[in-house]
Amino acid sequence: MRVYVPLTLPGLAEAHKTGELGPGPLTAYAVTPGLREWYVSDDIEELEYAALNRAAAASLRLLAGDPEAVRRRVVVAVDVRDQDAVADPDGALVVSALGEVRVATAVPLSKAAAVHVDADDAIGDVAAAADALGAADQGDDDAQFTVDGAEDHELLWYGVQEIPNLIG
Repeated sequence: MRVYVPLTLPGLAEAHKTGELGPGPLTAYAVTPGLREWYVSDDIEELEYAALNRAAAASLRLLAGDPEAVRRRVVVAVDVRDQDAVADPDGALVVSALGEVRVATAVPLSKAAAVHVDADDAIGDVAAAADALGAADQGDDDAQFTVDGAEDHELLWYGVQEIPNLIG
């Protein structure tokens, strides 16, 4: 199963240094039954894109909690055994938890299929979105508009061999 692990650039640097994403349990995003039902699509590529976007939103939350991190969302696509990615059955009832899975243990970085990272031109919008996240969570429509602005930026695809260039 392909899962999408939200990180920051410092988190990616740590994973590169240790050779693994972890320690477990890891929160990741995948095509779960709840995500399928919410997204209303049978196209696996569309569903995986939705899971990737859920992980990008989680990466934004990580950035909001780490003011020193470069304001670029990071998501690592990793392949794990199906039984290793466990969704909370009640999570399908909570919109913010759609697609969320737990991976109990650290995952070797060698299992990564790709890394998705914001382009440099997204940094300003991502920084503003990270700053506005708390107010958006409290129902501020203007702050939500700012958060949505980060989602207008597509994450770029990088091969795992390009990680040193991303963190350097």
